[in-house]
Amino acid sequence: MPLDSESLLRLHDRSLQAWSRGEPEPDGRAESLDALVLHVHHANYRIWKLEDEARRTDVPDAHIAEVKRQIDRWNQRRCDLVERIDDLVLGEPAPARRADAEQHSETIGMIVDRLSILALKIHYAAEYAARAATPELAAECERRHQVLIEQRADLLACLTRLLAGIRTGRRYFKAYRQFKAYNDPRLRTSR
Repeated sequence: MPLDSESLLRLHDRSLQAWSRGEPEPDGRAESLDALVLHVHHANYRIWKLEDEARRTDVPDAHIAEVKRQIDRWNQRRCDLVERIDDLVLGEPAPARRADAEQHSETIGMIVDRLSILALKIHYAAEYAARAATPELAAECERRHQVLIEQRADLLACLTRLLAGIRTGRRYFKAYRQFKAYNDPRLRTSR
């Protein structure tokens, strides 16, 4: 399995720094595992920005409604990409699963997605700490920043163990579909 936990973190952090400086966001098709991971991260970045926009109170409600629709579209894209990560990982030749193998409750794609969101939280917690209006607020933001770093390290360790378990046939996961109904007009209860 070509997914490497430390490379994943570097990709997340470097991408956020680049996008914050206004460097181009990813384009093209997400076919390889690295490209899929980057596109999931980009979708989370776009959702984060759109959610900030949706919290504005100085714009008409119609603007907020359009932003919410954009969030739905990006969220659907994110879910589709997470599923493609799982499909790609599950499509790789794997060692024979041992009879006593344990099923993991989360998929690789789900963990990659959670790590992406933690990278965003870490990035912005550091930003908030740096621009805090008071030393007390800066200290509070820095405490949050450190907790988020610990959470990401813990989740990264879980991913590393899962990947090792899959490689040895001791662990496995199943691909689950999100079945998001809010983007399917046939399933909406209100029009």
